[in-house]
Amino acid sequence: MGLWIALTACAFGAHAGPPESGSAQGLRALHQKLAGQLARSPLRRPIHLESAETENGLQGDVYALVDHPLEDVRAALGNASQWCEMLILHINNRRCRVARQPEGDVLTLSVVRRYDKPVEQAFELPFVHRTASATRDYLAVDLSADTGPFGTSRYRVMLEATPLGERQTFLHFGYAYDHNMMARYATMAYLATFGSHKVGFTVVGKTPNGEPEYIRGLRGLMERNAMRYFLTLDAYLAGVEVPAPERAEKRLHRWFEAVEQYPAQLHEVDLATYLAHKREDRQRDAAAR
Repeated sequence: MGLWIALTACAFGAHAGPPESGSAQGLRALHQKLAGQLARSPLRRPIHLESAETENGLQGDVYALVDHPLEDVRAALGNASQWCEMLILHINNRRCRVARQPEGDVLTLSVVRRYDKPVEQAFELPFVHRTASATRDYLAVDLSADTGPFGTSRYRVMLEATPLGERQTFLHFGYAYDHNMMARYATMAYLATFGSHKVGFTVVGKTPNGEPEYIRGLRGLMERNAMRYFLTLDAYLAGVEVPAPERAEKRLHRWFEAVEQYPAQLHEVDLATYLAHKREDRQRDAAAR
């Protein structure tokens, strides 16, 4: 069971993904194309979520409107240390460190199989952080890792952003990863047994009592992780205008509250448990520094 949970936990990571817009003009064109889906989103806010199985792995993309100017997004996510602060909001991420290397800043994320496992049992994912573009009307940030645990590889996280008016930004948060056949079968076995009750966000039909029937399996896994990490980004941005002494707690509460809006897909623990683990992580890292 541990192997399958570990694969699920690390599945946020990479991107061989869909065609990137690559420019402010391209991203705005993508916003126009998705305007209808964003306006009618069943996620109760302007978010559009996509997932796909690729030839060698999985990919996921979240497109969203956020009520922050691009300047705030750029200021909040301009360097690897800030990405570390953001990613550590996720319940399974217990530590994040940044080291300067010849190829760029390397962000090493320590991920546990379950939220209650100690950081000593975490596996580490070293991502090279790169700001691909930071112009007046376009931000592109890229995180990549060649290898991962349990037969996974070619990790990439990417963020694109462009302003829509003075107070809104259109975001594209993308990721994907490759897996070998053993890793794929292990994940599928977990999803067919211990993870059989887990669902994603795409509605694929209706249950006999008329309720939405949600996607399951590998794409359901990717959609859950896509949404968790988008909400991590969103919660981090929510702290931009908060006084510095209150910022960390604000972001923790915001992430948990956002996740709990989708209990069928994302509920794991109660607020007290989540906060206790995150405060423990913060105290441990402060003591290490």
